[in-house]
Amino acid sequence: MNGLYDEIRVAVHSVWNRRWLALAVAWGICLLGWLVVALIPNSYESKARVFVEMQSILSDKVGIESRDRKRNMDRVQETLASTINLEKVVRGTDLNLSVSSDRELAGKVEMLRKNIKIESEKDNLFEITATASASNLSDAENAVLSREIVQKMIDIFVEENLSGDRDETTQTLKFLDAQLASREKDLQEAEQKRVQFETENLGLLPGIGSISQRIEASRAELSQIESQLASASSSLAALNGQLAGTPPTIATPGFSGGRTSGGARGQLAQAQGELASARARGWTDSHPDIIAMKSQIAALRAQVAAQPKNSGSSTFRTPNPAYSSLQSMRAERQASVAALQARKTAIQADMAQLASKQSLEPGVAAEMARINRDYDVLKSQYDKMLQDREQIKLRGQVESETDSVKFKVIDPPSSPRSPAAPNRPLLLAMVLFVGIGGGVGGAFAMGQLQTSYPTSAKLEKASGLPVIGSVSQILTSGQRVIRQKKMRLFYSASGALFGVFALLMVVEFIQRGMVA
Repeated sequence: MNGLYDEIRVAVHSVWNRRWLALAVAWGICLLGWLVVALIPNSYESKARVFVEMQSILSDKVGIESRDRKRNMDRVQETLASTINLEKVVRGTDLNLSVSSDRELAGKVEMLRKNIKIESEKDNLFEITATASASNLSDAENAVLSREIVQKMIDIFVEENLSGDRDETTQTLKFLDAQLASREKDLQEAEQKRVQFETENLGLLPGIGSISQRIEASRAELSQIESQLASASSSLAALNGQLAGTPPTIATPGFSGGRTSGGARGQLAQAQGELASARARGWTDSHPDIIAMKSQIAALRAQVAAQPKNSGSSTFRTPNPAYSSLQSMRAERQASVAALQARKTAIQADMAQLASKQSLEPGVAAEMARINRDYDVLKSQYDKMLQDREQIKLRGQVESETDSVKFKVIDPPSSPRSPAAPNRPLLLAMVLFVGIGGGVGGAFAMGQLQTSYPTSAKLEKASGLPVIGSVSQILTSGQRVIRQKKMRLFYSASGALFGVFALLMVVEFIQRGMVA
């Protein structure tokens, strides 16, 4: 322990003997360090906090979900420090005063990118921090500049979220309008092509009026006409047979002695004509009128048979009305049979023509299916795009007219009163301590380099020889006076070092007060 104490005493004595060297080194280090600290520009920092309030009542009804808005906020936060936005900050603040070229503008943008921080404290709370340390501006101007930068960033932050969404909506609507116009043109062309194809291939297309259906309809009509033709032919044959059994004329009694005779015969002939006419109309023997006519004819025949054959009257031949009626009916039935036969021939010709075209129907149907498929695809795309456009338009109106996102500045941009960096008082004190330490260290190192022995023990140890004794230094009165003067000068120089330090501290706080 005594050895350690002796070593400390020797070290202190060595430094004290070289105190002027220590003081000179301390002055040199302090002056140089304080000069470096003085050249460091002050950086002033301004902060602001912005709260984003998101409305979700009407927005969720039209498809604007909270996660979409949160994703937009994250996107804006990431792109807020982009080159374009930072150029807006440079142009909108005093930084623009020192910009005269694109290169200088790029330098300012890079400086801002390093000095601006945007942090999300919570889900909807953002903190914007900006630091200004322009060398061509004073401390007060840098303090104001930092506040202006933060305010400009807040303006850009709000603008990017409000007008940014509106610009995006406008651009999207313009794109969709252009696409809708193009799709509408394609849809009109496809529809015209379909109508033209249907017109050119009318009758060959599947569905109502196709060849297959027309052939089936013709077959059904042909079968019906054949049935009608058979019925008409049978009726005509029966009418011919009836006409063959009917005499074309009948005997009518004449006049004798001013009296008429043969009244029953005339009535019989008239009744037979009416019966023939009724049967020609298709009445059957079970018809009540036919039965009555037969009874009347039987009674008239009995009367004619009861009359004498030669009663002095004369007879003559007259046209039979029944025969004439049957002839007119036969002409009508013949015309009907001829018309049915002509219609049958025409239908058979149409069926033959349709059968020749039926081979083309599959290809035409396939082409029509392809045209319809293309039209349906274009129509579905057009309807889907139109629906999307209306939805985006509605979302844009909700966001722009209902203020679905509101911004509140919780803490406005602060006005810094003291520089955020550097901590000049601390640096000045550290330079002073480093200077003193450097002076002491230099004096101690110099003492270690010189070959002197502060104590007899060190000399004895170094030489290996016994030391009989030592002689202390004896100063005269004149030497003491000179030594005292040197000590006063040393103390003055040392005090001046601390005085300069104190002066620098005072100047620093005065400058801060001027900024405030």
